Amino acid sequence: MNHQHDRALGALYGLAMGDALGMPTQIMSRRSITARFGSVTGFEAGPADNPVSAGMPAGSVTDDTDQALIVGRLLIENGGRVDPLRLAHELLEWEGAMKAKGSFDLLGPSTKAALDAVSRGVPPEEAGKSGATNGAAMRITPVGVAFPATPLEPFIDRVAAACQVTHDTGIGIASAAAVAAAVSRGIDGGDLEDAFAAAITAAEAGAERGHWVAGADIAARIRWAVDLVRGLPEDQALDRVCDLVGTSVASQESVPAAFAVLALAEGAPWRACLLAANLGGDCDTIGAIAGAMAGSVSGASGLPADALATLRSVNGLDLEPLATALLALRAGPAE
Repeated sequence: MNHQHDRALGALYGLAMGDALGMPTQIMSRRSITARFGSVTGFEAGPADNPVSAGMPAGSVTDDTDQALIVGRLLIENGGRVDPLRLAHELLEWEGAMKAKGSFDLLGPSTKAALDAVSRGVPPEEAGKSGATNGAAMRITPVGVAFPATPLEPFIDRVAAACQVTHDTGIGIASAAAVAAAVSRGIDGGDLEDAFAAAITAAEAGAERGHWVAGADIAARIRWAVDLVRGLPEDQALDRVCDLVGTSVASQESVPAAFAVLALAEGAPWRACLLAANLGGDCDTIGAIAGAMAGSVSGASGLPADALATLRSVNGLDLEPLATALLALRAGPAE
């Protein structure tokens, strides 16, 4: 296996790993997690009293992985571009299937509002004009696998196209651009600091795109969150993330939080994902983002073999063909 394929698999399986580790503790407080689990040290089943993940088997992925795979498939089927209306249709179909099987793991607030607007006939270039939550960032990893982050402007074009129908705001695009660029830099052989630098540069560029909405600057928040946890004991650092950075679905909280746990874990994928799971809040998404970025640097060879086996068996995941097809786009002629 060449290094790019290993790192592409690492990004995709790392996303799934962080998602599955955060599944049982999502929407719980950090204090509640400590009372229930002590500390999350591996895959757990969804607790019976968790209104989102109740009854889900240990190792199950959630909407973060499902929606990222939809984006990956659309990129492959459409020659490297995400058609906004096709994405809207696919996401609505996905939610319908989730409802049919009784799941409460449904579309996030920005995505739901935008897709409702599309259903009413609002054009895609207007539907996402207020989307500032983390839905675009959580499903953007395939764009980072499929395309190099330099030159920057064409890369941001790819990110913005994938964001348009649901998160066509400076905050939404900056958040997705940061994650995609970190993943892309990892695919190209970069280390953790390279990934951080690429993320911040891309977030600054992404903030200039889309509709303006009020909110803190994503690039500045990532820098601050990473510096906030450096050199601290893990428990103290996680408390700081919860108290100061935040773990909600707001992009300005959950995306910097993912970078913070990645820095705290020094890029180790399993550790980063476990730290995210112990945060609570939107910790399946924080874990998915951190896991994707960490996995792109470490490669799938840096993920625990038993965790990969669990993800494959519990979810029926086989991400090798997707990784291969996305890398074929990366290697293809520029448009």
